[in-house]
Amino acid sequence: MKSSYISLLTTVSLLLLSGLNEAKAGIDNAQTNVKYLGTMSCTKYLPPTAKGARLFRLCDGKTKVIIAVEGVEPGEPMPRDIAQKVASTMLVAYEELKTSKLLAHKGTPHTPREENTFQSEVDRMIKKGYKLYHSPKLGTNGISCDMCHPDGSNTHPETYPKFQTQLKKAVLLREMINWCIENPLEGQKLDESGKEMKELEAYILSTRKGTPLEYGKH
Repeated sequence: MKSSYISLLTTVSLLLLSGLNEAKAGIDNAQTNVKYLGTMSCTKYLPPTAKGARLFRLCDGKTKVIIAVEGVEPGEPMPRDIAQKVASTMLVAYEELKTSKLLAHKGTPHTPREENTFQSEVDRMIKKGYKLYHSPKLGTNGISCDMCHPDGSNTHPETYPKFQTQLKKAVLLREMINWCIENPLEGQKLDESGKEMKELEAYILSTRKGTPLEYGKH
């Protein structure tokens, strides 16, 4: 483990020495201080800094794209122009690697097995949302979501965000779901970032597949 870590640091250091030899102008020079160093496995540890440069990474699940910025400490906000340069460099590097064997997708269509795996995971999430939607467990009075909105009718997830008179503000779908849970169902609202809320949203969205997005529509 120790030898592997030392080897990794050596590799990063070499990349930095070759990639940052033009980055001597400092943080104010947006033309030279942001460098694409290369790629490594997402499973390998990458230190936040090396050779005085802050390292950024963009991982697609298999390959980690490494970007170095000289003169920026971890946790320190970057000036907007530098932050934009980092983001743009990440995206350009990622796009250029799409046809490389390094990337998880490799720029080729997914295999039938991959497609089946992806679809089964989505279907599982929707199925759990369906059960919640048709169950009185979200409330305390026996009412379930489907009693007011059979099969997701009149939920119109494609129109969010939009202003809702009940909440007197512009809201996302999940906020309206919680309003329904707290009011008609007389239950406790869900964590808006929680698993159950995501499952409910997944099911409701699935009922409107193919419907164009029209945010703000009433």
